[in-house]
Amino acid sequence: MNNVVLESILTCPRCKTRTPCLMPTDACQFFFQCAHCGVLLKPKPGDCCVFCSYGSVKCPPIQQNKSCC
Repeated sequence: MNNVVLESILTCPRCKTRTPCLMPTDACQFFFQCAHCGVLLKPKPGDCCVFCSYGSVKCPPIQQNKSCC
């Protein structure tokens, strides 16, 4: 995976807490629970995972212009 960024910072839309996360390269992450306020993040319509919706960097397959999930 050349030039693929594996760390993304998820930002909670409710409380704006920013959480650094290592993205999986072999699966999508559909859910993430904010450790600060407890909200369960889910992908927005049209996005494949929480990183594509709330992350500072899109997931590895999308970065490589591949289909995800």
